[in-house]
Amino acid sequence: MTMNEQSKQNRDDRPAMIEADGLSKFYGIAMACRDISFKVSEGELVAFLGPNGAGKSTTMKLLTGYLAPSEGTARIAGHHMMSDRIAGSARLGYLPENGPLYPDMTPHGVLSFFADARGMQSPRKDERIDAVIDICKLEGVVYKPIGKLSKGYRQRVGMAQSLLHEPDVLIMDEPTAGLDPNQIRGVRDVLGALSKTKTILLSTHILQEVEAMASRVIMINEGRMVYDGPVSELGANSEELEQAFVRLTTAGAVQN
Repeated sequence: MTMNEQSKQNRDDRPAMIEADGLSKFYGIAMACRDISFKVSEGELVAFLGPNGAGKSTTMKLLTGYLAPSEGTARIAGHHMMSDRIAGSARLGYLPENGPLYPDMTPHGVLSFFADARGMQSPRKDERIDAVIDICKLEGVVYKPIGKLSKGYRQRVGMAQSLLHEPDVLIMDEPTAGLDPNQIRGVRDVLGALSKTKTILLSTHILQEVEAMASRVIMINEGRMVYDGPVSELGANSEELEQAFVRLTTAGAVQN
């Protein structure tokens, strides 16, 4: 049995926590993504790659129920994200790229607001706010206005909000975009700790992150899947990963 076959068998032995089944999204005659199908099993951290405009963010919005698909279905922890979205959302933490935050509020205030929106009651509300502040290393800025925080800390606030309700599944769209190396390392450390207990689908352009954290890559180009397999089959280092990325995302690449 090859490594790829062994990896697939291991995934098949665990419940699927993220499922895309023929997902497509059209805007008139324009295609954002077409026939995207994959599963992410419990406990996996999967990198979701593709060039700008490939359809990554649209696919993530379809998976979370933020957008309705033109075709196909999305499921989170077995819940259909159109017909059973509330139950699916209870199992999901979503961090969109440049997610909206309230600049005049503090991290504590934002977390309290979202806890109230989710119907959390004390003492659980207070326990969860304290827990995500600790996980995301926000202790030093918890009462500062978000508008005064660095982008790295704002990303951590967004991540804390996505973790507040203890979801089993995390979908994160470019969580380290625009961060400096120290900020990237901090976010990477948080994700590494979370990957021990969560199922994570992570969109990123930083191939070093893929090499460091993910065991599997799903790649799309021009709205279609072009690769789904182990990181190791793409390359043994960042340079080889970059070469594979360029090869698979040039015009005319076909699904692997």
